[in-house]
Amino acid sequence: MPTRRLPDDPNLEHLRNQAKTLLKQVRAGDDEALTLAAEFHPAASERSAAEPLQGLADAQLVIARSYGFPSWPQLGRHLGIVDRYTRSPHREPIGGPVETPDQRADEFLRLATLHYGQDDPQHPDAARALLTRFPEVAVSNIFTMVVAGDVGAVRAELDRSPDRAERQGGPFRWEPLLYLAYSRLEVAPEAPLEIARLLLRHGADPNAGFLWAGMPSPFTALTGVFGRGEGDQPPHQSRLELARLLLEAGADPNDSQTMYNCGPGCPPPHDDDHLRMLLEFGLGQGDGGPWHQRLTVAHPTASQLLEDELVFASSEGLVDRARLVLAAGVDPEGRGTEHPVFCGHRAFELASVQGHTAIADLLRDAGAAPLDDIHQLFRSVMAGSVGSVDPSLAARAVQRNPFLPLRAAEVGRTEALQPLKDLGWDLNVLGMATPLHQAAFHGHLATVRKLIELGADPTTSDPRHQSTPLGWAVYNHQQEVVDYLTALEAPI
Repeated sequence: MPTRRLPDDPNLEHLRNQAKTLLKQVRAGDDEALTLAAEFHPAASERSAAEPLQGLADAQLVIARSYGFPSWPQLGRHLGIVDRYTRSPHREPIGGPVETPDQRADEFLRLATLHYGQDDPQHPDAARALLTRFPEVAVSNIFTMVVAGDVGAVRAELDRSPDRAERQGGPFRWEPLLYLAYSRLEVAPEAPLEIARLLLRHGADPNAGFLWAGMPSPFTALTGVFGRGEGDQPPHQSRLELARLLLEAGADPNDSQTMYNCGPGCPPPHDDDHLRMLLEFGLGQGDGGPWHQRLTVAHPTASQLLEDELVFASSEGLVDRARLVLAAGVDPEGRGTEHPVFCGHRAFELASVQGHTAIADLLRDAGAAPLDDIHQLFRSVMAGSVGSVDPSLAARAVQRNPFLPLRAAEVGRTEALQPLKDLGWDLNVLGMATPLHQAAFHGHLATVRKLIELGADPTTSDPRHQSTPLGWAVYNHQQEVVDYLTALEAPI
């Protein structure tokens, strides 16, 4: 049963209003609302097709089930968990007054840590400058001691008040272990490890974490240690050593945000150090850990995380990563969480269509099912070697994945563009961008030229940034593409 994803910062009143609106639409005979009700209400088939919902409770059940929750009360309990653990460090202001000791301590912590929203590579230097100007900031509280790497001060503080290892505080309402994991202030190499041992010895939770702006993927201590993700943030200075220490202390390796940050959430190159370590400690096994228990259906299972990694590796041509995951026993047919970016394709389909033959061979040997006729056509199109095609097959292929031109443009498959157009694909298809945006951003000049030749519109703006393909090329410093599109007088 397909489900929708909860919005960020989910709100019970907003969802209650969704249920009220659904009930009104059903009673008004709205086809889309009737379809939703019929799909997600367990008794809908026994009632009149014109009125499958008998009241607000029925509508709330449909809304809950459409988001993957068995009942409205379970959805409500989930929102309570989200509210309890939600933090928004990226919304904390930086550059405020530093006139009082508390203001200086909070500014130091904001500057020295990752927020995943307003991070600047110069912030740690500014934190160091603030510490030089006001040395007493380092010992303002347990959180500044941890970030400043003052082992002696942390030890003395915990000797006086052992419970401070678990107590939340500072500008982000984090535990000390999270400030340590997300700190990017360079300190003595041995300090972070010794401080982590002290905190764990005094009761710190190795699975400490928070929900960034209410999103259902927890940002744990492990997530902070490994870094990367949006903006390709740097890892902790003691990345592997600190991660191993946390895992040995009981951190669950099924860390969904780490997997995203070191996978689809960051640009190449992709190393596998994090993956090897997480696999060593049981990634893909067990009950998913404490965060999965808290978030239930909103959080991927252990096996889904591993399947997602195989799908990603197959899409990107990461042979070593695919080998690692297959060796861990992943189901080669598994689709994981079916992230929309992969359009529901299997790992073998992605590898075959995009020409990653070494991975396709690995998957075939592992038992992956062969390609159907549509994916055989996808493979031929992407290779630019298409013969005679039955029009009904072409139509089904376009319907199955209308966004194939986006992937062809992203990876610079210029040879695929003419077959795509000839078979009925729209080369101006708009997702988060058009194919021309993707080709321009990645600097594929030949692909950009061919798209323009085939009728791509250089004046289209993407829906998020309201920027043209030229704007994307400028942003990513693709000068050859900038020069070419500028000559076409395309506005930024």
